[in-house]
Amino acid sequence: MAALRSPLPLLLQRPAAAAPPLRRRPLLLASSARPRHAPRFVPRCSAGAAPPPPSTVSPSLESSPRGKCSPLLESALLPGGSELAVHEWKAVPDIWRTAAEKYSDRVALVDPYHDPPSELTYKQLEQQILDFSHGLRAVGVAPDEKVALFADNSCRWLVADQGIMATGAINVVRGTRSSDEELFQIYNHSESIALVVDSPQFFNRLAESFISRINARFIVLLWGDKSSLNSKAVKDMPVYDYNDITELGKENRNALHHSPEQGHDGAFEAITPEDVATLIYTSGTGGTPKGVMLTHRNLLHQINNLWDVVPAVPGDRFLSMLPPWHAYERSTEYFIFTHGIQQVYTTVKYLKADLQQYQPHYIISVPLVYETLYSSIQRQISSSSTFRKTVALALIKISLLYMEAKKIYEGTVLSNNPVEPSFITYMVNCLRARIVAAILWPLHNLAKMLVYKKIHSSVGISKAGISGGGSLPMHVDKFFEAIGIKVQNGYGLTETSPVVAARRPLCNVLGTVGLPIKHTEIKIVDIETGEVLPDGSKGIVKIKGLPVMKGYYKNPSATNKAVDQDGWFNTGDIGWIAPRCATGPSRNCGGMLVLEGRAKDTIVLTTGENVEPAELEEAASRSNLIDQIMVIGQDRRRLGAIIVPNNDEVLAAAKRKSGLDGSTGVAKDMVKNLVYDELRTCMAGCSFQIGPILVVEEPFTIDNGLMTPTMKIRRDKVVAKYQGEIDALYK
Repeated sequence: MAALRSPLPLLLQRPAAAAPPLRRRPLLLASSARPRHAPRFVPRCSAGAAPPPPSTVSPSLESSPRGKCSPLLESALLPGGSELAVHEWKAVPDIWRTAAEKYSDRVALVDPYHDPPSELTYKQLEQQILDFSHGLRAVGVAPDEKVALFADNSCRWLVADQGIMATGAINVVRGTRSSDEELFQIYNHSESIALVVDSPQFFNRLAESFISRINARFIVLLWGDKSSLNSKAVKDMPVYDYNDITELGKENRNALHHSPEQGHDGAFEAITPEDVATLIYTSGTGGTPKGVMLTHRNLLHQINNLWDVVPAVPGDRFLSMLPPWHAYERSTEYFIFTHGIQQVYTTVKYLKADLQQYQPHYIISVPLVYETLYSSIQRQISSSSTFRKTVALALIKISLLYMEAKKIYEGTVLSNNPVEPSFITYMVNCLRARIVAAILWPLHNLAKMLVYKKIHSSVGISKAGISGGGSLPMHVDKFFEAIGIKVQNGYGLTETSPVVAARRPLCNVLGTVGLPIKHTEIKIVDIETGEVLPDGSKGIVKIKGLPVMKGYYKNPSATNKAVDQDGWFNTGDIGWIAPRCATGPSRNCGGMLVLEGRAKDTIVLTTGENVEPAELEEAASRSNLIDQIMVIGQDRRRLGAIIVPNNDEVLAAAKRKSGLDGSTGVAKDMVKNLVYDELRTCMAGCSFQIGPILVVEEPFTIDNGLMTPTMKIRRDKVVAKYQGEIDALYK
């Protein structure tokens, strides 16, 4: 997940004559915990001058709150030191002491697209986290206070995140693509006392609508130059850049190190596993975001138990591109760094090039990324010569058949039928499957040499792609399995830290999200009665165990609604658990979780039928003509859909059908007819069919508010936007 610029923190002001530099004074131990009655702001000075260093007046311990520290990372600050073993973690930042000792000079982070580009070893990363943490203490951050961290994925995000946690404070995280109003609500609701922002560009975007309305003790800029900030928005508010904070932290650490009272005067106490580490506001596909309180114990559960899913070894390379505030990316990042890996930061823009350049062993991402890779591969095949295209598509079909045959005798055919087949029937089917697989095996190997080898070189993922944060379409799942690229699907929610189940490398059953991870229980209950259902029956998924959140911040009613008295968290997801069978084609699927959609997404027709839109949307997404689709029909007689077409593919299809030249546009009616015909073809095998459709030009995006930051469609927002057109559609 830098080069130092300025030795002193600068307070941004309107241009004025430079004030003479102030003499620095050492930061004393007692100043590490800022008294709550201390002045909120550093005295005003010119843009070219330094603010006075934090107060060195030593308040009595009776009038000053005790500081907190991570018990293993900063054991020297605790009375008598810490007696924890090197692998005994009580708080998340403890992992950096272990990692620095085990993998000191290994490169931990490569961040090529920020200025300056960064490459940090594990030892350097640990030191920067310590510097940032002490810098925050120096400017007055106290334990249990909230610090808003609104920034995107980068090495400095990780340092800031862990630096805030190491002080015993609670970070409140969000990305730059959220709306100003949403960020304002999160900042105020969380009662944050300071703000850490990504860049001058982001700060200036927030200047009028956000900065002027909040009460912030100070602002920290992770990247860029303070001189680029909107000076009118800053006014008397102290602004520090990344190097300012780390320089202050170094001074504070030196002062503590040379203090004869270090670790003996009770100024610090240990962060405990039950302390809240972070507030993550759920993006949600509808409704108001809620602040999920995750403790150090919640996150440490993930760190300690994800190796069964991702057996990372020192030197493995990971590509990181998801928002780091998202619980999925965040927990897996913490986990992989405990195993000495190297993480390379990338973006959607550079993903394709970085997959080829860095050839990662793993990539951790959401289903949309794998869908994009799938579409890109399909386009490459379609654009090749007729002969090459025919051969490639034929070989892929053969590989798909080969994989289906293998599943029968390997016992990974997914079924919700608890009745085992007779031994004779199974043996006959198993023998038939082995014969089919033996016939197809030479052609499958030929496909590896002629087609898949080139795809592997382009995609670059040598061990596995880990998918989470949404539903992975079955056709994408099957395709990557057929060409020999392992994709492991997992499941979890922000409220569960997040991972509760995942497919394992040696038992990667398609269609499931795998077995529960350790110290996690899953049950399925009836949606109406709440009674526990037997394996194979569909109902609401409930979770219990160490990953379940502490609760929603300042929202006990929502907490009590989500988590019952016995500690079971209601996910709101519909699913079933694969029955356990001793023999038969499903013998290795038992206990695995299968998801079928969200209970709140269920469409109830006026005919009384309940429809899960996920199945229909997945079927439609296989079409090249359909870029995005959302099924509608709540309280209507029949289903409909809002569709964003793939304009390039629609134009190509129109040219083939009616002989249009490249400069001619396609009439709306023709687009609608082409899309509707394609939809009927895709839906041929589905339980329900789509009736009227609304074709729209504007895609569903994060920027227009129609998708969550984790790229799920906000159904309520889409319906609200097109309510008039939907009403007209059904008339």
